[in-house]
Parts: sequence; C-alpha cells; structure tokens
Amino acid sequence: MKRCWNSYGLVREGLRAAAAIALMGMLVGVSFVEAASLFDGATFAGWEGNTDGVWRIDAGQIVGGSLKQKQAKNDFLCTTKRYGDFDLRLKIKLSGTEGFVNSGIQFRSERIGGSHEVIGYQADFGHGHDGAIYDESRRRRFLARPSDTVLQAVSQPGQWHDYRIRAEGDRIQLWVNGIQTVDYTETEPGLPKAGVIALQIHGNATAEVRFKDIEIHEL
Repeated sequence: MKRCWNSYGLVREGLRAAAAIALMGMLVGVSFVEAASLFDGATFAGWEGNTDGVWRIDAGQIVGGSLKQKQAKNDFLCTTKRYGDFDLRLKIKLSGTEGFVNSGIQFRSERIGGSHEVIGYQADFGHGHDGAIYDESRRRRFLARPSDTVLQAVSQPGQWHDYRIRAEGDRIQLWVNGIQTVDYTETEPGLPKAGVIALQIHGNATAEVRFKDIEIHEL
C-alpha cells in the first residue's frame, strides 16, 4: 500500500512540474508593452506647431507662452501621430500674471484648416478648470467637471501637477495628482475616437505652461 501511494505522489509531482514548465513557456511568449515617451527632452521630434515663436524647449521641458508678453490667441503644439485608445501621463506647470491663465491637453483632436484652433476633447487645466473635460471648438462646453472639493484637493497654482488621461472606447477618465477628477462616458454617436494629442497655451493672457515626462501607453 505504501508503494502505491508513492507512485501516486510521483505522478502528482510530475503533473505539477509539467504544468510549471508549460506556464513558463507561455510567459516567455508574452510581450509586455511599455509606455512610450512622446518627448525626448531636447527636440520637437514627433511634434508640429509654432516652434519659432510660441513653443520652445527649456531645461528638458516643452514650454508654451511667455511671462514677458501677452499670448494673443490660443496656440497648440500637436503630435504628428494619431492616437485612439490610450493611457497618457505627463507633468504640467502653469504660471501667469494676468488674463485667462489656462492650458490643457487636447486628445482625439484635429487641427482646423485655415485656423489656429483645433477641435476635439480637452483635458483642461488652470483658471479653476483643473481636471475637467472641455469640448474644444465642437460643442464648446464642459462635458464633465470635478466637484469643488476635488478641485480644491488637486489644485496647487504655480506647482508641478501629475496629469493622467485614459481614453478607451466611449469612456474618458482624468486624474490630477493621483486623484480621479472625472469619469465620463460619451453618449453622442459618430464622434471621432482617434486624433492627435496637442498641448495648449490659452490666448488673452500673460502666461507660461511647461510640460515634461510625457508618456503614453496605447491600449
């Protein structure tokens, strides 16, 4: 009887070993997709826009606008690649002395021909709109906004903020400094689910916005 149990034990251990080997084989074939950097810290490779006047690179950061002169109109620095479903993370810092001190990150957006504007979703930032979703040049209204309590918790004027945007199908989620500000589901049919990502400096203000650590994970 003892020999019989030992045989069963050997079979059981053999099955366990075979399962472990099979699992290791499957894991070797798994491809883990890492986030891709959208900014190399030194050039505008992968971006297009007014890099002779409005946008510049300073200290490894993308900078838009100026604290020395007023920005007359909205301006956008756009990616040359289009993105659909993604998880985007970056750091943003906004400073200003007068006017509508505001910025944002466009996504699933397009440039409007013959205009300085773009059209599409915007993850808003500044002037009391941190972490809100605005529909730029389309419905021209806020689609979702954080509560006053959340806004007070995430807003630190003049400081670096961590901003996260996740767009997957009809669902759009935003986080600022690790706190979710909105969770929005699009209900209007036929809207584009892909487009460029664009950094904004708002017009009618003496303001400067800085971006760094821009990384995207395509879903």
